Amino acid sequence: MSSALAVYLTNEAPAAHWNPKSNVVFDGDAAKIVLVDDESENLRRIQKAGRTLDNNGLVKVAVSGDGWDMERQWALYQGFTSTLSKNDVVWHTGDAEAAKHLDAMRDATRFSRELTNLPAEDIYPESLAERVIEHFKGLAPDAISAEFIKGEALKDAGWMGIYTVGRASQHAPGMLVLDYNPTGDDNAPVDTALIGKGITYDSGGYSIKPSEGMLSMKCDMGGAATVTGALSLAIRRGLNKRVKLILCCAENMIDGRAYKLGDIIRYKNGLTVEVVNTDAEGRLVLADGLQAAGEFGAKNIIDAATLTGAAQMAVGNEYNALFSVDDSAAARALKNADKEHELLWRLPLASWHSENCPSAFADTANSRPQKGGGAGGASNAAGFLLRFAPEQGKGWLHFDLAGAYQKSATAMWATGATALGVRTIAATVQGD
Repeated sequence: MSSALAVYLTNEAPAAHWNPKSNVVFDGDAAKIVLVDDESENLRRIQKAGRTLDNNGLVKVAVSGDGWDMERQWALYQGFTSTLSKNDVVWHTGDAEAAKHLDAMRDATRFSRELTNLPAEDIYPESLAERVIEHFKGLAPDAISAEFIKGEALKDAGWMGIYTVGRASQHAPGMLVLDYNPTGDDNAPVDTALIGKGITYDSGGYSIKPSEGMLSMKCDMGGAATVTGALSLAIRRGLNKRVKLILCCAENMIDGRAYKLGDIIRYKNGLTVEVVNTDAEGRLVLADGLQAAGEFGAKNIIDAATLTGAAQMAVGNEYNALFSVDDSAAARALKNADKEHELLWRLPLASWHSENCPSAFADTANSRPQKGGGAGGASNAAGFLLRFAPEQGKGWLHFDLAGAYQKSATAMWATGATALGVRTIAATVQGD
């Protein structure tokens, strides 16, 4: 304990030699976080204090004194977490049950963040699948089986979205199907399918991104990392339902085999899609995942993706965006986000959004031929996915992860992945 800086909570205003707006002050070999009357603001103040402690060069702190509940400790951890995950928080010794839950959240979100933050040289479709399989076989070895369909086998299986987007890369595209089945019954129904966009690097293809836009595109598999972390956390919390994890993995690169604007993709369900923007590739791979979820007969379907800049423009980098045509499913997700203290906002999605990317040459286009997909880009992207969602979208939730990655450090977050959404999706998988 002596190697960690003790961090206390206080309701006393800072001493006169401190700025009265300071949210954390140092007092000898300890730090004190100054609270206010608003608890939601307190959680923000505590997280910001964690960033201050990290910025001051600390690598280990200990939660000390009175007033710490689980959420306050978690807020400190989120702020204090460094980009390279080298910082450590010692949980309060007075609440063993809270420490158990905090350990589960820390381990699951750390894995999610590490997957997202690793460079594309290390995380490509097959290596992503290998790391995820290894993680779950270490976590629940008797309940896990997995298959990775890659390269030409994708084409043979009819998964043309993933195949088309990823065929230009030296790293073969693939679909990981991981089955978590704790029931012991091979015929047990699939309660939930979790689908993640696993674009391990996104150059934009022939609709190429500018250099500054490509710098952070190792994070375009943040959806895959988020649903992976969510399943990991749900298992640690005692999940006893069968869940299929479907990761749609590809590098969106350019060579002589790359898909081009004007190409037509024919999907397994017969739908044809004209490519009007090769940088709107995430929805093309998720379409395969949604069809796979339908084949598995999943009762509930959740997909997560760093899908559109339009969602970020709408909700900023502090929230994730939620889309669904199932009001009861959306209400459950929003309730869980509130319970888990994660920011989530529902944006519009109606059945007619699926018609908002018309094509003269195919059933639909993958976007509009305008910058960012034009007005309503995030809803139109969700509308595209709705075409592939089983049961006309009943039981389906689409998370557009606007808050999954910070390109630079903020007052709340270190640079890189945040794992925002892991807790909400884990709670939604577990159900009431």
